Amino acid sequence: MDDLIRLERVVKEYRDNGVPVRALNNVDLSIVKGEFTVVMGPSGSGKSTMLNLMGGLDRPTSGRVMVTGKDTAGLSSSSLSRLRLDNIGFVFQAYNLIPVLTAYENAEYILMLQGMPAARRKEIVLGLLKTVGLEGMENRFPRELSGGQQQRVAIARAIAAEPELVLADEPTANLDSKTSASLLDLMMDLNRKKDVTFLFSTHDPEVMDRARRVIRLRDGRIEEDIKH
Repeated sequence: MDDLIRLERVVKEYRDNGVPVRALNNVDLSIVKGEFTVVMGPSGSGKSTMLNLMGGLDRPTSGRVMVTGKDTAGLSSSSLSRLRLDNIGFVFQAYNLIPVLTAYENAEYILMLQGMPAARRKEIVLGLLKTVGLEGMENRFPRELSGGQQQRVAIARAIAAEPELVLADEPTANLDSKTSASLLDLMMDLNRKKDVTFLFSTHDPEVMDRARRVIRLRDGRIEEDIKH
């Protein structure tokens, strides 16, 4: 089976007061289509850095990051943007909602960029917002929503276009257990029925219990890789 993502000897260094710090250290990893995988590890282990590289939001210091067969280092900014638009959904810890857009407009945003007809966009977005428990809140702006509600909008936006890959950084961190379970059910359903690949960075035991693969990072290296 072809790899959806492949990391080859990936190193990512940042500078901290002029001192190089390795967030990832010679990482080799393959993710195939249809996985439902968790990346876990202590703070500073490289989880978010790994997801950012896989999503084309950052570039490696050395090594190769291949996404859908494309080497991200060789892509222009516009090509990377197109890759993200067409293939990848993101759920960020900080939500990253557009403050001047309503919940409905935020969830609709990717579909609009893709050129989907308005009637179909409306059908998808209203259905998703109902599923994530935000029915009746479609016209609220992010500032009028709680943290958990904003996270639900972010998740709806990430999965609206049924991308090949969803990268989710602590997606359930601000959700109550009932909402978390219902959203995980929705994502597992997309995984099973649509073969959408999910890669989570999380400490949530409920997410880890549902994962079919758990990758444990420590000090920028893969310490353990277990498939259930």
